[in-house]
Amino acid sequence: MRLLFIGDIVGRPGRAILLERLPGLRRDWKLDFVVVNGENAAGGFGITEVICNDFLDAGADCVTLGNHAWDQKEALVFIERQPRLIRPLNYPPGTAGRGANLLEARNGARVLVMNAMGRVFMDPLDDPFAGVDREISACPLGMGCDAAVLDMHCETTSEKYSMGHFCDGRVSLMVGTHTHVPTADAQILPGGTGYMTDAGMTGDYDSVIGMDKSEPIQRFTRKIQKGKFEPATGLASLCGVAVETDDKTGLAKMIAPVRLGGRLAEARPGAWD
Repeated sequence: MRLLFIGDIVGRPGRAILLERLPGLRRDWKLDFVVVNGENAAGGFGITEVICNDFLDAGADCVTLGNHAWDQKEALVFIERQPRLIRPLNYPPGTAGRGANLLEARNGARVLVMNAMGRVFMDPLDDPFAGVDREISACPLGMGCDAAVLDMHCETTSEKYSMGHFCDGRVSLMVGTHTHVPTADAQILPGGTGYMTDAGMTGDYDSVIGMDKSEPIQRFTRKIQKGKFEPATGLASLCGVAVETDDKTGLAKMIAPVRLGGRLAEARPGAWD
């Protein structure tokens, strides 16, 4: 089974390259399932129903979120009627939407998608480790699902690595989001789980993590907020990670970083070209 995870879509440039490239990637790489992190898609902050539907229409099977999940207030409403939009599972009970869902891939396989948010240097939500454990225990790989993907949205590499090893052998892919920089550590962990600390962002890298450079530099050098953050509007790169799973076990047998277009050096799963 071929899975593609695409990192945080930032603003209009990120949306544009995703909508332009995803249909061709689905066709050329014969992708069975695609997950897109969309929590920065609407002007860098949150997601709207129109944008979410655009991603799904372009070929995404699922859209995950993060700490900006509710920046566009309409998300609190439309997430209830959109089963393919997944917010962090460790929000308190009663929060709108769902933190995990079992979805059908193009090849008919069952894919469990989970989204969790870290607690180091972020909002102190419920324990993500306990929440993830509940989900994968209720829908175990190879029994309840044919593949399982976890988007771990957090600041620190230590928390992401800890979650990766915590899930090793129990999910197909554990990939980090939020820090917007693609890491060089794509690997298959000892138990068979594909792992990458951060998928990187899909947006303009001539920026400060996707935002126009002037305001972040102003705040760092002057300690004065002069305006609001606005997404950079230059040429975007599409970043993420590709995984191929074993049909019998659901575990990873190949993992490769993906970087297409824009300023970054290109990377793609050579075995799929």
